[in-house]
Amino acid sequence: MTAEVYTPTVAVTMTPSAVKHVRKQLDKKPEAKGIRLAIKKSGCSGFKYETQWVEDVGADDKVFHIDGVDLFVKDEHLPLVNGIEIDFVTEGVNSVFQFRNPNATAECGCGESFTVA
Repeated sequence: MTAEVYTPTVAVTMTPSAVKHVRKQLDKKPEAKGIRLAIKKSGCSGFKYETQWVEDVGADDKVFHIDGVDLFVKDEHLPLVNGIEIDFVTEGVNSVFQFRNPNATAECGCGESFTVA
C-alpha cells in the first residue's frame, strides 16, 4: 500500500460578464490593483459577501488571476468561498453581482446573507 498526498483545489471563478464589469470599473480606478471578495458576519443567515477595491495587497491575500482581473481573497475566507462563481447580472434596471457558492447551505429570503455548515 502506498500513501498519496492530496492537495485540495482552491478555486474562485468569475463569469465573462463579471470580468467585463470589473475591468470596466478598474479602468476608472487606476490606483486599484484588483477587486477583493470579502466575507463579513452579518444578516439573518450569518455571513454576507462584500466586494472592495484593492489598493494594498496583504500577506494573507490569495490572488486569483481571471482573464486579466486580479481577484483577492483573504486566507481566512477561503474555506467559506472555495468553489464560488461570481456573476454579474442585470434584472430590469438593476445590475448586481450574483454569487454561486457551493459551500452555502442556506440563504436568507432577501438573498443578502448565507450560512455554511
